[in-house]
Amino acid sequence: MSAPTPTPPGRLQSLDALRGFDMFWILGADALMQALSEVSGSGPARFLAGQLTHRDWAGCTFYDVIFPLFIFISGVSLVYSLSRQIAERGRAVAARHVVIRGLLLFTIGILYNGGFTNPWPDLRLLGVLQRIALAYTVAGLLFCWLRPRALAGVAAACLLGYWALLAGVPVRDFTLDRTAIATRLGKPNATPAEVRAAFEAAGGSVTGSYAPGLNLTNHLDYQYLPGRKYDTYYDPEGYLSTLPAVVTCLLGVFAGLLLRRTDRTEPQKVRQLVIAGLVAIALGWLWHLQFPVIKKLWTSSYVLVVGGYSALLLAAFHHVIEVRGWRRWCVPFVWIGMNPITLYLANNLIGFRRLAQRFAGGDVKAGLDANLGSGAGQGLIAIVGLALMLVLARFLYQRRIFLRL
Repeated sequence: MSAPTPTPPGRLQSLDALRGFDMFWILGADALMQALSEVSGSGPARFLAGQLTHRDWAGCTFYDVIFPLFIFISGVSLVYSLSRQIAERGRAVAARHVVIRGLLLFTIGILYNGGFTNPWPDLRLLGVLQRIALAYTVAGLLFCWLRPRALAGVAAACLLGYWALLAGVPVRDFTLDRTAIATRLGKPNATPAEVRAAFEAAGGSVTGSYAPGLNLTNHLDYQYLPGRKYDTYYDPEGYLSTLPAVVTCLLGVFAGLLLRRTDRTEPQKVRQLVIAGLVAIALGWLWHLQFPVIKKLWTSSYVLVVGGYSALLLAAFHHVIEVRGWRRWCVPFVWIGMNPITLYLANNLIGFRRLAQRFAGGDVKAGLDANLGSGAGQGLIAIVGLALMLVLARFLYQRRIFLRL
């Protein structure tokens, strides 16, 4: 393995490594753990595999932290990049950079979702990259013009306001779910026009519901979000749930402000991150009793829980890499973390696991499954896919090729 490359001035290697660790699971490590669980069948293996699947609705697993962790890291990063720009070129220039970067990332997100492959309205306007773009843009603009106390006030207002909206605004007593709709209409394959007519004609209302398809966030998406929705009738990255996602980015901003402080030692920063993370997790799970932790709604309690876990992960990486100086182990994560969008797009366009099947599929996979147990073949495909991804990440890193939006 290559020796660690010196970190460029103004960058935290711990932050790049954490970003790479986050992407590592998205780009194939999750499939490897699922395969190992199938081969082993042991309790610990099944538990780890379960942590790498999303909860159906309420609750939180490790995999439910992956996406918001990336947004949290974006918030930490913007503190470093925008602080330098504001100091050197002024707030207006920094704000313009934020808007341009957000627009580019939003556009890439539409292309990632298929772009104009399908005619309108079968085009998904919102998605993972679009949510990152919107959260970054709003948080970045707020950072350009507001002081930390004002930012904290905005974050608290967004979380409490989102709770108030979902708890207090009544919605039609109509569950946007295929099974529920089939039962209601008495037919299994209702047309979109029939569903719309039934929705508009629904009598009665429900207040304070957080059930799938029966809440303000899902209903607003169904009524006002054009194009294709990820969950047919609503989108987990839809309109209203973007509001608390901005707070996830702002929590990263607060962590970044802490890490940039010159009146704290690095161990003190780590301790404060740990304390803040534990407090956020405790408050989030306490709030869960009234406002459930739900990723697909990005509930305020979910923001606090995953924000707390993100702070703990940042503290761990910062302690090991920046405080203790143990850097060699994280080199592959740095390769990934310096080019996350490029690798994410490459995985979408060529598919590292699909490419890996050319090397380890067919008879190779079947032979491993027959001799080592079901799942062994998929495990090898996952390993080869991860290896291909790391080869590309290393190639780009060594040649200093980075996608800068």
